[in-house]
Amino acid sequence: MLRNKNILFLLSFSILLIFSQNIFAQDLVPIKIDLPKAMFVGTPTNMSIEKLEKPLGKPRPPFLAPKGTKNVALGKTVFSTDDMPIIGEIEFITDGDKDADEGYFVELGPFTQHITIDLEKEYNLYAILVWHYHKQARVYFDVIVQVADDKDFTKNVRTLFNNDLDNSSGQGKGTDWHYVETSEGKLIDAKGEKARYVRLYSKGNNSNDLNHYIEVAVYGK
Repeated sequence: MLRNKNILFLLSFSILLIFSQNIFAQDLVPIKIDLPKAMFVGTPTNMSIEKLEKPLGKPRPPFLAPKGTKNVALGKTVFSTDDMPIIGEIEFITDGDKDADEGYFVELGPFTQHITIDLEKEYNLYAILVWHYHKQARVYFDVIVQVADDKDFTKNVRTLFNNDLDNSSGQGKGTDWHYVETSEGKLIDAKGEKARYVRLYSKGNNSNDLNHYIEVAVYGK
């Protein structure tokens, strides 16, 4: 008798779990990403860079997030370790323009640099997209993406992506792979982390020692 009750309980729990998962899944929709014009076709496969992702060879699959998720970084304030960019303005990073032509990107100095976006309030974050520079097939080094509760990144810091393989930028040794820049940008799953501030690091690229950003979009709710 007790065994039958246990079986009935497990069966009921399983049905409830499946039902709740289906309800949650119905609330997920593809986030809307307006992609810029592609500046080159295909990506090189002969780059001698450690842990380099192979090109997908097709468009990225849609990324699902709760209904109502939008780019909460659009028009928000950006701070940078280089407050006098070589080219462009820091404001370009969240202005919504993702074109790779001249006049759309900001060029920061050499070595490790980072930019910080103030979302002005806390959001549940689901995806972060970054376009460094996609006019050429480049690989940027020490790409690190973090979120935190304060501008100085001393409270509740969480690392969402890190391909600094030797900890040369001082944020810990990363395990993520290098990738080639394309017009699709790099999409990083933020897994619903709740945060107000988003910080992105880089340390030059395979063409030169400088750091570039065309746009960063942060999809949250």
